[in-house]
Amino acid sequence: MNLGISNVIALLSGVALFLFGMSLMGDGLKKVAGNKLELVLYKLSGSPIKGVLLGTGVTAIIQSSSATSVMVVGFVNSGMMKVKQAIGIIMGAILGTSVTGWIICLSSLEGGSGWVSLLSTSTLTGIVAVIGIILRMFSKNQLKNHVGDILMGFAVLMFGMSAMSSAVSPLRESEAFLNILTTFSNPILGILVGMLFTCVLQSASAAVGILQALAATGVITFAVAYPLIMGIAIGAAMPVLLSSLGSSVAGKRTAFVYLLIDLLGAIIWSILFYGANFFAHFSFLNATMNAVTIAAVNTIFRFVTVVILTPFIGLLEKQICAIFKDTEESGREQEDFARLEALFIEHPAVAIEHSREAINNMTLEAKANLEDAAYLINNYSEKSFQFISKREDMVDKYEDKLGSYLVKITTKDLTTSQTKEVTKFLHAISDVERISDHAMNLAECAKEIHEKGIVFSAAAQEELHIIFQAVNEIAHTTFTAFINSDLDLAYRVEPLEEVVDNLCDEMKLHHVDRLRVGVCTLDQGFVFNDLLTNYERISDHCSNIALGLIETQADEFDSHAYVTSLKEVRDHNFDLYFNEYSERFALPK
Repeated sequence: MNLGISNVIALLSGVALFLFGMSLMGDGLKKVAGNKLELVLYKLSGSPIKGVLLGTGVTAIIQSSSATSVMVVGFVNSGMMKVKQAIGIIMGAILGTSVTGWIICLSSLEGGSGWVSLLSTSTLTGIVAVIGIILRMFSKNQLKNHVGDILMGFAVLMFGMSAMSSAVSPLRESEAFLNILTTFSNPILGILVGMLFTCVLQSASAAVGILQALAATGVITFAVAYPLIMGIAIGAAMPVLLSSLGSSVAGKRTAFVYLLIDLLGAIIWSILFYGANFFAHFSFLNATMNAVTIAAVNTIFRFVTVVILTPFIGLLEKQICAIFKDTEESGREQEDFARLEALFIEHPAVAIEHSREAINNMTLEAKANLEDAAYLINNYSEKSFQFISKREDMVDKYEDKLGSYLVKITTKDLTTSQTKEVTKFLHAISDVERISDHAMNLAECAKEIHEKGIVFSAAAQEELHIIFQAVNEIAHTTFTAFINSDLDLAYRVEPLEEVVDNLCDEMKLHHVDRLRVGVCTLDQGFVFNDLLTNYERISDHCSNIALGLIETQADEFDSHAYVTSLKEVRDHNFDLYFNEYSERFALPK
């Protein structure tokens, strides 16, 4: 009997349902885990063994070795992880992806009579589907919704598996199909077919699942399944290799490791197995395979490959480095915003963590520019001016990169805490960039002072020193509060900002008095006022950052109302802090 058009359509429908169910179940599992699995990989993969275990666990949960490996390629490409660490995780991912095959084995359960019939595939799938749709449609709890996704994904996967098995059942009587399978028992041809099939599907789990469905016909033997499984393992490297296009040398090395491990596994076990068979003539080659035995062979092949190659991770790293040699560019230190990889957008926890590190560095660059610019006023050098200018350009790049990156993150399914973090970052980046802008303005004032030979009076110099100390204090307090999410420090910013405003007003009056008695000149006055304006603007932006931090932590989003309340009610020790800073930064009488 030949496979008719209706059977082909049923088979393709089953494949589509299987792939969709696997994706839905994996996404749900990842969300139930709190979207922190990626951070676990990033932070806890210190040793090769630990990397293998983590890679196995994470891949078993998200049901995709490609997704795990692509994340790791991004880590290495952005300089956040070493190639040696990545090799262990990828080995774990190669092993972890075999878990899906065991889940699929549930489709082979057969029910009996009475209560035993509840264990049948159709009954189990129906129960899971009903529970899943109830949780998905009628629960308002986000966690229960994700659990519903897991159950629905499992049910769809089982329906797809059942559809594939039913569609291919006529093949057991097809001589043409049996002849084709006989050719697959040729190791080289079987490996090539398995590899090409997986490259097309872009999923080793799906390829193994389809092989398990074919096994339901009762015509798949060990001699056919074994080379196909080795080829499937090799073909699974294709999505990872594609993810490395355009990445750094380190990223390409990491992606190629996936292919190298499975390729070595296939070569080693082909030589050992078929070499031994040449002499021993294994009788089990013609044994009929089912879903369970295929899952077992797939797991054993991957497990033994990983066990044998794990001690040679250092050697694998050397071989990869020999294949992909360092370029002059790859040896340089990458800019911090290189960590904002587009690959991580699909993994918000990692993307937010990298954004946090990037914006923290951005604030440090802006503060360094402020300090250097203030020093330049009395110690001008063209070299220092140019350095401040270059740093300002880098802060501008940070804002552009972070702004677009954070907006992309907001399009993903975020938890409440993740939404707060992204909101806090979006509030802050423009203010941090403006602080750096005003630091650049201070540097330009310093340049004008140097070129025109302007010398301030002793009183003016002393006042400028005091206000810089106040502005430096507010910048330090603001950035420390922001980096550490410290609300106690954040509440100190607004009182100090008011002190800076008062200092600026008082210093302008003092300058007018000095003009009247001829101690200061108009040329000095213009630059003096420019310095005060920039100091005042810097403190304003510090206030914005602190208020943004307070708003996001307290679920308040009306900064004007907050400031009014703060000043009128004088809560959060406003008066205490204001008096403290007023005494500390008092101008001489």
